[in-house]
Parts: sequence; C-alpha cells; structure tokens
Amino acid sequence: MTDGSNQDGAARRTAITIGEASTRIWGMSSAERLSRIYGRVGLAETTADALPASGEVVIVDAGWVFDEALIRALAGRSGVAMVDDSGRVVAAHLPVGQATGAVAGDLAGLPAEIPHLSALDIGSSYNSELRKREPPVLERLTPETVDAVEKRLFKGSYKGVTDLVTKYVWPAPARVITRWCALARITPNQVTFASFLMVLAAFALFWTGQYGWGLVCAWIMTFLDTVDGKLARVTLTSSKWGNVFDHGIDLIHPPFWWWAWLVGLGSLGLSPPHAGLLLAIVVGGYVAQRVEEGIFLGLFKVEMHAWRPFDSFFRLITARRNPNLLFLTASTLVGRPDVGFILVAAWTAICFVVHASQIVQGLLTPKGGVTSWLSR
Repeated sequence: MTDGSNQDGAARRTAITIGEASTRIWGMSSAERLSRIYGRVGLAETTADALPASGEVVIVDAGWVFDEALIRALAGRSGVAMVDDSGRVVAAHLPVGQATGAVAGDLAGLPAEIPHLSALDIGSSYNSELRKREPPVLERLTPETVDAVEKRLFKGSYKGVTDLVTKYVWPAPARVITRWCALARITPNQVTFASFLMVLAAFALFWTGQYGWGLVCAWIMTFLDTVDGKLARVTLTSSKWGNVFDHGIDLIHPPFWWWAWLVGLGSLGLSPPHAGLLLAIVVGGYVAQRVEEGIFLGLFKVEMHAWRPFDSFFRLITARRNPNLLFLTASTLVGRPDVGFILVAAWTAICFVVHASQIVQGLLTPKGGVTSWLSR
C-alpha cells in the first residue's frame, strides 16, 4: 500500500463538489471518493455557503470519476477548466471571484477566456510510482458504466512492471476479492495482517517439512499481498503505517521462508549437498539483489526494472518471491523439494550477475541516457 498524501508545505486550497452520480463505485458514493482525494492531495473541502471570500477553489462534478493524480494536477494549475472527451466541462480551478456560477453547479457557463483543457493536457499518462504508462481516468459514472469504470480503476492500480504471477495470474480473482472487501468495508491493513499470518504459517510448515500446506499458505499470502495494495488504491485508504507494514513484510519474509525450507529438507532427510553454501547463495543473493537495485536507483534516479524493455521483462522472472515459489511448487509436485531449492539457488546466482551487468551498462551509458522507457 502506498501513501498518496501530499501537503507539499503549501497553503491548502479549497475544493467543492457539485452534482452527483446515480450509482456507487467501489462501495463509495462519488462524492465520498472525491472527499478522500481532496484530503490526500491537500485540498480543504468546503461548501458554497462557506466558500472563503478570496483565494482559489477547485470545483469538481461528482458525476464523473477522476484519477487522484488528475485532481492533484488540477489543484496545481490555476485558472483552467477540465473537459471530458465530449468537450463538457467537468472540473475547474479558479480564483474565488470567477467561481460564483461554477460552485452553484454551472460549470458550462465559465467565462470563454478560461482555457479548456483535456485530462491529458492537465495530467500525465506516465505513473512513475507504478512504473507504467496509462491515460488518466476521467469517466462518466452511471449504472451502465460503473462496471467498466471499476475495471479501469482496478487495472490502473496495478504496477506496470512486476512478476509474472502478479501480472498474469492474480488480476482476475484479485478484482473480485478486492471489490468484496471494499463493499464489506474491510481495510487494506486488515488484509495485510491476514497475509502476515500466512507468512508465519508458511514459515512453520516449511520448517517441519510440510511443504504442500506450506505452499498453500505461501500462495494465499502472495494473493493477499496483491489484494491489499489494490484495495488501498481503489478505495483511497492507504496510509504511511500501512505502507511500512506491507512493504516491511514483503521485504523481510522471503529469506526466512528459504531458510525454513532448507531446515524442512533436513527433517525429511533430503538435505542437498553443500546445503550451507546453497542457503548463503539464496539468502545472500536475495539481499544483494535488493542492494543492486538500490545502487542503480541511487546512481541513475531510475528504477532498474523500468530502464529498458528487457529490464522490465526480466522483472517478470527475476529471483524474487513469486518466481522462486514456482520452482519450489513444481519440485514439490514431483516429490523433489530438494531439487527446487537447488534451482532457486542457481537462479538467484544468475539474477545477481544479470543485475550487476545492468549497473555496469548504466555506468557505460552517456550521462542522461538512463531514463525509463515507459516515460518516453
């Protein structure tokens, strides 16, 4: 889960929601969703009756669904109106003196000299946080469009560069469970806590050699790890604590799982040759690869996996938790969990070398040449 709040140390501008939608989205009314966005981007929500005598105001029509990033961009651009694909004005950022008619619900009657800009004119199609290129969401919300809009928002909550299980296997079931959680008012932190319990269960089961049930718990954990982030983004309920909790679990637990897996092999009499060396490669390689990614980011201010198309492809299969679990699951299914551990060690070593070569290639690239291919 990520924290989208952004006060920027600037004075809080005001925001007013006009209009209404005839349906709800992700368990919220459109006005409730906009209120959450205002709080996250540093806008103080008010009403027409309580509008300050001076300053600026952002006016947003609740009949449409907006990306948080789009409202954030609009809040930073005064004296403009935002239009949808049909040219209808759906939001504006104006000095209070020019906003009288707009706050009363008449966005169409704005002065002609106010620039009318599209969502792409105001926002950006590149999301650096999620490492993806996608047009910002601006859609009319009606009973007929709600399903399509929810699908688009859910798709937009996914990282563009991630592992192959998260990217290709989990989206369909995760959308169903995410919607159920949203309607049931289950919070992202509650989902994260459930995934933490699965981390502990998988560790205990791996430790005792009960690999089948351990893998069930491990895969449930990876699924819940997908759901909590998507739930936070679509319901706009992320927090700094949630971010630390979620990413802290993600970062720390894999080496403990691999250690427990090796201990379990010993309890079953299946310890591979040079077990200590293999464990050092798996655990040390995991840590080293994260350090490599940090070095690349520190040197070039670009995430390693977002540099070139190859780098994004390699993130699908690099030796992180989910690709490693594929090795371990396949080997367990054929009755050789020890071979799975050897494969994880070998793949970890290979990935370490690949990431090291990426750093070297970056250093050999002319200054300013290391930029994300997704932003071009």
